[in-house]
Amino acid sequence: MSIDPQDIARTVETADWKLRYYEAGAGHPVVLLHGSGPGATGWSNFAGNIEALAAHFHVYAVDMPGWGESDAATVDRLDHVEAAIQFLDALGIDKAAFVGNSMGGQTSLRLATEHPERISHLITMGPPVGKLPTLFGPGGGPSEGLKVLIEAYHDASPENMRRLVEIMVYDKARFATPELCKARSDAALARPEHLRNYVDGLPQGAPLPKWVKPELLPTIQVPTLLIHGRDDRVVSYETSLSLLANIPDSRLVVLNHCGHWAMIEHADEFNRLVIDFVANN
Repeated sequence: MSIDPQDIARTVETADWKLRYYEAGAGHPVVLLHGSGPGATGWSNFAGNIEALAAHFHVYAVDMPGWGESDAATVDRLDHVEAAIQFLDALGIDKAAFVGNSMGGQTSLRLATEHPERISHLITMGPPVGKLPTLFGPGGGPSEGLKVLIEAYHDASPENMRRLVEIMVYDKARFATPELCKARSDAALARPEHLRNYVDGLPQGAPLPKWVKPELLPTIQVPTLLIHGRDDRVVSYETSLSLLANIPDSRLVVLNHCGHWAMIEHADEFNRLVIDFVANN
């Protein structure tokens, strides 16, 4: 990897937030939105994708409010769709492709229903979708992976980060390295206010107090690519099957030997899929 994150790190002041983001490339804007895990950032989620995508597009990987080096946010102020629109406005971006993992995918889905004029392409990887009925996912509570994620918010030690990374990926031996687990722990512990706000917000449904309305999914008109790991233990791949059934212009790629982080575990294939999809739709 030839890109140094410090070389592409930027800060922008929006109407309500000070946001850190990582910017590279030129051409059609592509906004990358990370998931909700402790220590998650635009860089930690997409370090293996930014350089490849930036060879074709103008890429922005954002630390959303409540994560990374962006402003802290209590759950009552947490509206990532509004934050994303403010980000576009602050940078003068009329319309962008949105690529979202997990929480970032949920944000992208809701943005496509509420601000269709601001999104050109929708790409999700393992988004939770609130009230959709499930056959294979947990019926009455958080999934196995979300339980571990919540525990890591209460105690962001390297050991708990190891448990979190192991449940996020299929290939534990390759990805749950001591170095990665310590780096995620260090990043989470560097912003204790993020951890505290997440835990305090759990009774209100943090990190997603606002969810996409399932009845609005058929109104999404932009080309949509759904990517999901067959072995995802955080959000079952049946969620993306439901999205496929409800979003008219959608297609689904299910990856075997892949957990919740398709963009990390299968970075090369993920990059090829996204480049081809945005370039040719």
